[in-house]
Amino acid sequence: MTTLSRLPGLCAIALVVTTSNPQAQAQAPQGAANPAPQRPLPAPEPSVDYPKIKITAGRSTVMSTDFDITRIAITNPAIADGVVVQPREILIDGKSAGTVSLIVWGAGGTRKQYDVVVETGVLVLEQQLKTLFPGEDIRVTVNEEALILSGAVSSNTIMLRAAEIAASSSGKLKVINMLQLPGGNESQQVMLQVRFAEVNRSALKELGINLVANRVDWAGRVTTGQYSAPTVNNDTTTFSDFLNIFFFSKREGIGGVLKALETKGYFQSLAEPNLIAYNGQEASFLAGGEFPVPFVSGAAGTVSVQFKEFGVRLNFKPTIAGDVIRLHVRPEVSSLDFNNGITITGFRIPALTTRRAETEVELRDGQTFAIAGLLNNTSQLTGQQIPWLSAIPIIGNLFKSKSDRAERTELMVLITPRLVRALDPDEVPPLPTTPRDFLPPPEREVPKGEKPAPPADAPPAQQVPLPPPPK
Repeated sequence: MTTLSRLPGLCAIALVVTTSNPQAQAQAPQGAANPAPQRPLPAPEPSVDYPKIKITAGRSTVMSTDFDITRIAITNPAIADGVVVQPREILIDGKSAGTVSLIVWGAGGTRKQYDVVVETGVLVLEQQLKTLFPGEDIRVTVNEEALILSGAVSSNTIMLRAAEIAASSSGKLKVINMLQLPGGNESQQVMLQVRFAEVNRSALKELGINLVANRVDWAGRVTTGQYSAPTVNNDTTTFSDFLNIFFFSKREGIGGVLKALETKGYFQSLAEPNLIAYNGQEASFLAGGEFPVPFVSGAAGTVSVQFKEFGVRLNFKPTIAGDVIRLHVRPEVSSLDFNNGITITGFRIPALTTRRAETEVELRDGQTFAIAGLLNNTSQLTGQQIPWLSAIPIIGNLFKSKSDRAERTELMVLITPRLVRALDPDEVPPLPTTPRDFLPPPEREVPKGEKPAPPADAPPAQQVPLPPPPK
């Protein structure tokens, strides 16, 4: 009976709990402003080390399993590829260096994963280098963009020859030479000190005479045509160029002009540019200017202007090999030449006189080599004469004219490479400055009754004794 009397109470309690749930659900939206608690993110799974299958590029291997294979998958067939040849055997082919994943499925839901590591192995180029240079530690590494030489060699010659062989057999790949030499310099920057010296000598001799006569009943002129001659028109005689010596008799109407000129010129140019370049990188230098060149284009004749460079130019590419610097240098000196220029649509375009040299040399730090002997000798002789009259003895020279021009240019280039490094802040030398202030300090206003102070650099005033008073 006691048990039966307690059952209604339990039912009432259960009923109260059941009826209170809708109220709690109704109040839930009112408290929705409170953010729901966020669940913590699951911890990342620890990395799994899968079994590794090592293979050399260009070779194959067979992998066996302890279950029947249904299918396989490889992440990158360009690095390695696989084929099922037996129910429990896979043939793996290595193609290029890298690491890929191999997943194998078997019957009954079995699955295994492997890491296939493809190594480059010993390349054909590395075998050739070891055959050509026995006893040298030369290693070759190849990737998609470059061919890398690493290791240590005993001499600078072997280092450069190995790089040349690698460059000839690498095709389009960039060769990075990281071979080390005993006692090599750590500096990778080269400063090139260049001195250009040019000497130009020229001489010109011109001689000729033009005769003219303008009489009342006749007129005449004698000229070789090499120099401007006067013209006769009725009673008027016109002289377009008086040349050097001019004479004319108004009463007799006879005159002449004489061209007798001798010119000598001397020109000397010296430039000393300094240029710094990184190992294996090309640098250029230009000390000169640009001159405009017009171009006519299109049916409408549109004129556009382009600028051409001239002056002293230097291009060089250093290669540091231990304590030796290999230089590919290309010095050039050009100047404007208006005598050989042309005229286009009213524009006078000068020509360029260029002296250029290009070579490769090997030097040590601080050594100098010279490019000399760049001589340019020009000699021009132009003569004109009147037939028969010029053959008359003595007076035949009056019917001749000549122009003799000679020019000689000599260029010498001195080049000195130096290995340099950047300066630390405490190594920077002070800049040159003037010993005095550029602007004097402002003067202070002196109050009334106070004597102005003498300047700091003024000599001390001397006490002069006063003369004794007169008796």
